[in-house]
Amino acid sequence: MNRRFLFVLSSLSFAVLFLFLVALFSGQGKNINGSFGLKLLRLRINQGNHTLLTPHRKLLRTAVAEPNRIWGEKCSKADIVINQGPTAPLPSGIPTYTVEILNVCVSGCDISGIHLSCGWFSSARLINPKIFKRLRYNDCLVNDGKPLINGGTLSFQYANTFLYPLSVSRVVCS
Repeated sequence: MNRRFLFVLSSLSFAVLFLFLVALFSGQGKNINGSFGLKLLRLRINQGNHTLLTPHRKLLRTAVAEPNRIWGEKCSKADIVINQGPTAPLPSGIPTYTVEILNVCVSGCDISGIHLSCGWFSSARLINPKIFKRLRYNDCLVNDGKPLINGGTLSFQYANTFLYPLSVSRVVCS
């Protein structure tokens, strides 16, 4: 009786696992089960006449923008690169992140008036307002509006429970 019960139980658990895996990998961005709320994202790769669908989980967001210069333009907002990543948490356990803001202008320009889209940015760690400060919702000022020299880098750390997506909204070419 015990062996038969264990055999039925193990067969049933394998069947449930198999059905779950089939449901997981058969949907394309559809909810598998409303109670679990699981979604599967897929990456569509076109190669000639063939389309390859692969499971995809995007962990880091990086946007590479090539400067789209008009003849005579010295610089653009694409010449400011923002890198950020996690660092050691505060003693209280709040995660911290380091942000680097770089001027990568190839024409040798200094860029001032750097404003970032930053949402409701806030930090549990004090940030020097001459380096980075939020002016209003979705508007943060870098380097107190002063020029970031060609090849220059500014960095700061902030502490919050999640990473804020930061992107350049406008610049002034000096």
